Amino acid sequence: MANITSFGEVLWDVFPTMKKIGGAPLNVAVRLQSFGNNVSMISRIGEDENGEEIVKFIKSKGVNVDGVQVDSTHKTGKVKVILDETGSASYDIMFPRAWDKIELNDQVKAIVSNGDAFVFGSLIARDDVSRETLYALLKLAKYKIFDVNLRQPYYTAEVLKYLMSQADFVKFNDDEILEIASDLGLKSNVLEDAIEFMAKETQAKTICVTKGGKGAILYLDNTFYYNDGYKVTVVDTVGAGDSFLASIITQLLNKTAPQDALNFACAVGAIVASSEGANPEIKQTDIERMISG
Repeated sequence: MANITSFGEVLWDVFPTMKKIGGAPLNVAVRLQSFGNNVSMISRIGEDENGEEIVKFIKSKGVNVDGVQVDSTHKTGKVKVILDETGSASYDIMFPRAWDKIELNDQVKAIVSNGDAFVFGSLIARDDVSRETLYALLKLAKYKIFDVNLRQPYYTAEVLKYLMSQADFVKFNDDEILEIASDLGLKSNVLEDAIEFMAKETQAKTICVTKGGKGAILYLDNTFYYNDGYKVTVVDTVGAGDSFLASIITQLLNKTAPQDALNFACAVGAIVASSEGANPEIKQTDIERMISG
């Protein structure tokens, strides 16, 4: 069991017919906690009903909320989610929101300093307040896990490069790593080439690339591990990558063999994609059944 901090946005995903609590760092935190880790969330909500509901939700999942700040000026985060005919999501992310203004204080510094691992994404760096807080906390974190999450127009090559350089573990999807590697000068469109290139560029010890329904690749200690995915009927893809990340983090921190860790994470991601919303309940038996086929 590890002490893990998740830093970043908490918000409401507003679908055409409903709304659900989300935000990639929160989805990762909830799934990490469900696997028996001790998880703390660092974020910021508005002084409003939407924020109160998010805090209640986080507490109900057993995640520590001491690092969730309240903002009297900015509203709680909200995202309009648009689903296409395949269930794939696109997002309209409201700006600015409370989570853009996470402040550096002694409490959040203590939470990160006392943790075994620190999870952060790229979207939280879209505003200079939360970005500067993140940069300060990265200096305190023992093991840094960067979840690349490219959302136009909320990222720059300069910020991405810095965040990657700080990370021990970087997770991309296949489109993201090819885009970033190309921007940094790689001419190849082969995923393995991009992974090796990014490993050299960033000095990250571990790189993981998700490929949607086609599984994922893990690159650890200069070795590639593969999973081709598990066939499911996709309901929506919201949160599937977040649960994948939480799963592989947990497995690797528990010293699970890399191939077994990757298989486990791909199974969890597939189960989430076959369910509604980002945080469905998952039983161990469901995961085992998916892996065994």
